[in-house]
Amino acid sequence: MPNKTINTRLSLYWKCQFIGWGVVSLLWLYIALVRDQFTITQALINYILDVAICIGLTHAYRSIALKANWNQLGIKGLIKRVVPSILVLAVLFMLIMNLKTSAYIYLVNDANTFLENLSVWNPVLITGLRHMAIWVLAYHAYHFYIKEVHTAKTNAQLSVIAKQSQLDNLAAQLNPHFLFNSLNSIKALVFENPKSARRAIDLLSDLLRSSLYEKEHATISIAEEMALVKDYVELEKLRFEERLNITFNIDNTLENFKIPPLSIQLLVENAIKHGIDKQLEGGTVEISVQKKYDHLVISVKNPGNLSKGKHKGVGLKNLNERLLLQYEGRAEFKVDTPSENKVVATLMIPIEN
Repeated sequence: MPNKTINTRLSLYWKCQFIGWGVVSLLWLYIALVRDQFTITQALINYILDVAICIGLTHAYRSIALKANWNQLGIKGLIKRVVPSILVLAVLFMLIMNLKTSAYIYLVNDANTFLENLSVWNPVLITGLRHMAIWVLAYHAYHFYIKEVHTAKTNAQLSVIAKQSQLDNLAAQLNPHFLFNSLNSIKALVFENPKSARRAIDLLSDLLRSSLYEKEHATISIAEEMALVKDYVELEKLRFEERLNITFNIDNTLENFKIPPLSIQLLVENAIKHGIDKQLEGGTVEISVQKKYDHLVISVKNPGNLSKGKHKGVGLKNLNERLLLQYEGRAEFKVDTPSENKVVATLMIPIEN
């Protein structure tokens, strides 16, 4: 049988628990030996019990905090839970410590002192308040720090990917084939329909400007994104003419919802490039933006077949990475073929309450 390696290393949490409470309890060990005249054996047993009580109380708090996701709360919500928790921990600390001391006195000296010692609570309660408050605040401060570091790291990754996506998208828009077709379409309109030619130049200018600047924002509204999509489609119709048709099914109540910039435009661009352009008679691209349960569902349908590797271009890979980082795995993107000669790209984004 192969040898199995067992990881016996303590986690950082348990190291801090044992070392922290071990050091704090050294003072109580000293008091037990010098002031209370405990024997070394009695003092060591008392020391171990002190460490165990403190670890037990704080670990119980940690378990409750993790189960209730308190580390995900804002400052105000956390304070409302932390303050009463510290009071409860301090009272429990006082009761258990006094019970332990009284039990010791009861066993070693006189049974009549058991209830008398339980009444001495003020110093122990203050000690409990001080130590429990320090532990709870340190625990949440550490998790707040970790959360901030994770957020900063995620934002840095998003920034890098966004800049790279900007360059990739601009390169795609500025590729010779795209510009050649667009400029030729505009050239043909200059004499035939100067008004349409001016409109086409405006569309091309807006599209290139968006490729340059929209990626600077982490999100834009659906209304802004759809304005860009319509400009892009209008420009492409100059080239495809009757071969390209577009249908929109947009829930107007979602216009202000924020999504990654150029995400719908990228899906439409792929639908035209890998779908309509490959069809002799062209076809229709269906764009839908709807709400389904707690998700925004964006779908782009086009005629065609899902050729291997065609849906995994640089743009879509970058979109996938941005979704993963921005929504921490809660967003989903997929491309499939629900029927013959039909391709559907679907983007699902969680709706935050």
